[in-house]
Amino acid sequence: MTSHLHTIKPLDSVARARALIEEHRINQLPVVKDGLLVGIVTDRDLCDAVKAVTTSAHLAGTVEPVPQTADEIPVETVMSRNAITLSPHSSIITAAELMRRERIGSVPILHGQTLAGIVTRSDILRAFVSLNRQQAVEI
Repeated sequence: MTSHLHTIKPLDSVARARALIEEHRINQLPVVKDGLLVGIVTDRDLCDAVKAVTTSAHLAGTVEPVPQTADEIPVETVMSRNAITLSPHSSIITAAELMRRERIGSVPILHGQTLAGIVTRSDILRAFVSLNRQQAVEI
């Protein structure tokens, strides 16, 4: 689990989220408001953000001005709201099985309602390598 987290707020821009993802070389950002996890946004969500927002507004027949750039779109518009989470007491195997089954790249870890960390694919691979270092496993 990674406990040194990079997070973003719901009203921060998609451009800011993209910059954080690129700067820290990560694929997901937990979205936090008042210390509580309210969603998660992925690099894929951010890449598709402008197109998704403009298409959605067009289909809805919106008359209001539609954000046209990543600087104008808030993260809450493109984030996944019901993030799949685990507790700090969950095993790495449980996390790996959940990530595979749900086809997600990370799982936020909640201690009560507070974000305590995140398990990523890199964490799973690190654990796998560490457990199997002594064994000669053929590919």
